[in-house]
Amino acid sequence: MQGIIDGLNNFLWTYILIAGLLGAGLYFTIATRFVQFRYLKEMVRVLGDKSVVVDGMKSISSFKSFSIGAATRIGTGNLAGVAVAIVIGGPGAVFWMWIVALLGGATSFIESTLAQVYKVRDGKAYRGGPAYYIERGLNKRWLGIIFAVLIAITFGLIFNSVQSNTISLAFESAFGIDRLVVGGIVTVLTGIIIFGGVHRIANFSSIIVPVMAVLYIGIALIVVVMNFSQIPAVFATIVSSAFGFEQALGGGIGAAIMQGVRRGLFSNEAGMGSAPNAAATANVSHPAKQGFIQTLGVYVDTLLVCSATAFIILVNTDYQSTGLEGIELLQSSLSAQVGDWAGIFIAAAIFMFAFSSIIGSYYYGETNIEFIKKSKTALNIYRVLTMGLVMFGSYASLGLVWSMADVFMALMTIINIIGIVLLSGIAIKVLKDYEQQRSQGLDPTFKPTALGIKNTDCWDEIRYEAKKDAS
Repeated sequence: MQGIIDGLNNFLWTYILIAGLLGAGLYFTIATRFVQFRYLKEMVRVLGDKSVVVDGMKSISSFKSFSIGAATRIGTGNLAGVAVAIVIGGPGAVFWMWIVALLGGATSFIESTLAQVYKVRDGKAYRGGPAYYIERGLNKRWLGIIFAVLIAITFGLIFNSVQSNTISLAFESAFGIDRLVVGGIVTVLTGIIIFGGVHRIANFSSIIVPVMAVLYIGIALIVVVMNFSQIPAVFATIVSSAFGFEQALGGGIGAAIMQGVRRGLFSNEAGMGSAPNAAATANVSHPAKQGFIQTLGVYVDTLLVCSATAFIILVNTDYQSTGLEGIELLQSSLSAQVGDWAGIFIAAAIFMFAFSSIIGSYYYGETNIEFIKKSKTALNIYRVLTMGLVMFGSYASLGLVWSMADVFMALMTIINIIGIVLLSGIAIKVLKDYEQQRSQGLDPTFKPTALGIKNTDCWDEIRYEAKKDAS
């Protein structure tokens, strides 16, 4: 089975996905006139926007939506995933992770803006994502259902196995605790949160995500300061490994690109179609605001957190001789820098990173189960399956779990890329509308009928009054 999965992985990633992801990112970058770079200041500004009150319903704020997206982005991909990429693809894989993030910023803007445009109202909350904009924007519900099935399996089930796998390995390495015991504890905690609904998920994520990110980046900065003289050499190693003559002769460039794109996508999720599910939950006055916010999430994830992991590993020049991989390599590398307590710190950090990812990933599955069919029974069955796969992942083999994640991640990404390329004209029109209103000193509001955009039931019910931006 492992051989079949690996063969399918190589075909999807070598011949389809790398070209599709990088090509789409380049196209969106040009089409939006480098939106991911021009609006860095705006990304930070709109992060502080409050929820807009509509018909007495105060939904999830921009920051909480950002936190849900960050909860799934900032997980094992940033720690164990970077370590795996470096071991298999060499230090050059980090460079390609950066490229995926920089181009992926534009991709994230497009998909998250579309999620806001075509979101739907569900009681006291909003839902949306690729399944929704494929149905409403392309009028292809059948393709939306296929995507919904794939993301429900990928995130709520398989990716959550990856997260629990990393948690159990980290705790076994740091404390010698049996992986089944760790899995049981994580499974119970997961059930407590996911049976509480989207607002409990949002509240949980908005607290734990900032705390875990600040702590981890802080310890990484300590390592950087301790090894400041080595930083130029680390950068040189990353770049030379990405383009070097020696790597070209050995086929290393191909391995670096493949691992960098794979692990970069797993980490920041730009183009995968996952973050739009979080973007749709926010109650904002204009869809472009969530496009900016989720783009910022890509940068925080890869350029900050993933880079932090890479530097912790690469300042130890003998990392290749350890024979370790995944989270155990990171624990060993950090311990070599700051002492044995680092293994305990990484175990605690990975618990916060990965557990918040489990919760956020479950929500992505939930919102797509609701897209296929509104059924309380189906939702409860899905919750139980999620808990079961969390338990399974805690003791499954590392290679099998990551390979399954790669296959399903590839399939859902292909569908999403096709959808957002076909709908990119809508997102670009929305961006131009936002730019025009901001140039007039307004806090932009969205009126889809004025832009000729249809099937925006949620927005058609809202009547906003444009107001001067106090800033």
